[in-house]
Amino acid sequence: MKVLIVDDTDINRMVLRVAFEGDGHTTLEAADGIEALQILAREKVDVVLTDILMPRMDGYRLCHEIRTSIGLCDVPIVIYTSTYTSPGDENLAHSLGADRFLKKPAPFQTILTTLHEAIAMPHTAPRPEAWQEVEVLKEYSDTLVAKLERKNIELAEANARLTILDVAKNEFLTIISHELRAPLNGLFSVGDLILAVMPQTEDNRKLQGLFKRSRQRLLSIIEDVLLLTQIDVYGQQFHSAPVPLNAALGCAVKDATEFAHSRHVKFTGPLTNLGLVVADEDLLARALRSLLETAVKFSKNHKTVDLTHEVVGDTTRVIIESHGLSISATAMPKFFDVFSIGETLTPGGDLGLGPAVAHRILSLFGASASVENLEPAGIRLTISLKSVAPNVGSEEQLENRGK
Repeated sequence: MKVLIVDDTDINRMVLRVAFEGDGHTTLEAADGIEALQILAREKVDVVLTDILMPRMDGYRLCHEIRTSIGLCDVPIVIYTSTYTSPGDENLAHSLGADRFLKKPAPFQTILTTLHEAIAMPHTAPRPEAWQEVEVLKEYSDTLVAKLERKNIELAEANARLTILDVAKNEFLTIISHELRAPLNGLFSVGDLILAVMPQTEDNRKLQGLFKRSRQRLLSIIEDVLLLTQIDVYGQQFHSAPVPLNAALGCAVKDATEFAHSRHVKFTGPLTNLGLVVADEDLLARALRSLLETAVKFSKNHKTVDLTHEVVGDTTRVIIESHGLSISATAMPKFFDVFSIGETLTPGGDLGLGPAVAHRILSLFGASASVENLEPAGIRLTISLKSVAPNVGSEEQLENRGK
């Protein structure tokens, strides 16, 4: 059997050629309908196996040209394609003169059987109006393509405008973050002076505590906004390297301890032999501190926040568990969302930007964080970091380098 394979993809033709010739058949190849007609004008073949979507002349037009040509009208044609697979496409192929219609991919034995069936069956001329139907479809397709091209241009222009607005937003946030510090420092200083000269009554001590917490929250929000902006603008410039997880986690625990004590919560767990991970040490410590403070917010007074770790393959996981409070079903999906800052997710108030900042930081060096509720009530935060093989550099050397 001599088969003419018509397909614009080289690898498709090669696979079919190897299969046919390995089974003792002869093959010819064409990259489109025009090339196929040129071959058919000089070579006699037993069957044509053609794709549909091809440049210059597609499979539909090739069917029509073969069936309306006096010298070629009896050549069997099998459509073999994944481009169009609806019943309407198959009906149209038959209307244009195709004997069989196969959907890619098909087993080679199925292809062989289909070709033999096409050779054995009588061929019918195409319906006169069939090609007009194809022309209508082509015109409709060209119209859709033109509309899509216009939409792509509009989307590109809109994306350019959004990029400009995003840059302006980031610049604005950076300026605001810096400019707020000076007046706030003045307000804080005056507040400290006023509170210092007030009588040390129980009510005044409560006011001092409230003032201190408010100041810390304002400064924390400003720092978080500034860091989020820097990550958005300069994210590609943050460099990762092997760092000792002991050092980053130890620094995070130290920085979060004062906040934990204010909630009568303690941290427990081993902080040694944690190995090396891929990160920026300062940023990793910042992310861990944010998540530790988040865990504290989900702890009841006099409870503990427990720290553990595990190594699974090339991943080191730091696990933070709090005890006392859980996350609602509505809040869980947006736990790491920037826009959840204003929502009261815990009895102690909202979460601030801490989870969002931690999530953004961790993404810089291919790490991640997840959260889940525990039973009895509590939450588990899992930070997954890329481990570094011990031979990259000793942990002691890296710790000394950072001092």
